[in-house]
Amino acid sequence: MATNAIDQTRRMLSLVTYLRERPGARVSDVARAFGITEDELIADLDVLPMCGTSFRGGDLLDIDTDGDRIWWHNPNSADTEPLRLAADEATALLVAARAVATLPGLREGDRQALLRATAKLEAAAGEAAGASSRLSVIFESEGGVFADVDRAIAERRRLWLRYYSPARDELTEREVDPIRLFAVGHTYVEAWCRLSEARRTFRLDRVAEIKLLDEVSDPPPIELRDLSEGLVQPAAEDPEVVVEVGPGGRWVAEYYPHDSAEELPDGGLRITLRTPDPGSLRRLGLRLGKDGRITTPLELAHSARDAAREALAAYGE
Repeated sequence: MATNAIDQTRRMLSLVTYLRERPGARVSDVARAFGITEDELIADLDVLPMCGTSFRGGDLLDIDTDGDRIWWHNPNSADTEPLRLAADEATALLVAARAVATLPGLREGDRQALLRATAKLEAAAGEAAGASSRLSVIFESEGGVFADVDRAIAERRRLWLRYYSPARDELTEREVDPIRLFAVGHTYVEAWCRLSEARRTFRLDRVAEIKLLDEVSDPPPIELRDLSEGLVQPAAEDPEVVVEVGPGGRWVAEYYPHDSAEELPDGGLRITLRTPDPGSLRRLGLRLGKDGRITTPLELAHSARDAAREALAAYGE
């Protein structure tokens, strides 16, 4: 599953705490808990031994694996020496702390605790605190949505969303009972949707408006999905879609889970994939343009072609 540096950093910070509390944890169990493959976990473990109590060295983490279990040989090393921060480290912490304290939806108790910790750090940082005051970070809207969802989960409260669906190119209003937050490339909330009476996954950067409601969140018992194979996991019974792309459309095979990708004489691919909602791929047909076309099912192919004609006509007007 594709990942990025931000996802990996978040995961590795959590991984340190997780492994410290579970000596000898099994590789398979840890990978499943973090929703990643065992190969991705091993890649993280290759990086962790280069981390320590300071950006400039110090006691490095002594973590290794025999392929079955993970061992941390010096889990208490970070506690043996007092923490010392360089000027740039203190500046980074202060800028981040001030930014997080401005997040909308942050619980007031957490905000006050963060402000108290920031004040202590400012006093200890001395001149570095003055330098940090000239820097600022502004979170985009996803930060506020994240804080509201996190609060709703902690307080077991229902949410009202105005949500943009790119597949239908429309905004819908719905009430949901949030279940969990997770990150797979983007940040998502998994929730029980009261509009569709089913489990749904919402991407936070597509939430146009959010409100915490007074109603208690009460989703039905749901078995959490294993995300190690990715967010989209087509089922065998889902309808089959065939997309033929030229060399400029080969990226489709990298971004969409598929059953097969057959090479074509012109350097393109014939990609066969499955989706519970074939109509959601109509926008893919528009995005491909001259680099590809949907061939099966015919209804979807005709729908994508009609949408392209309408788009061209709009440009003509």
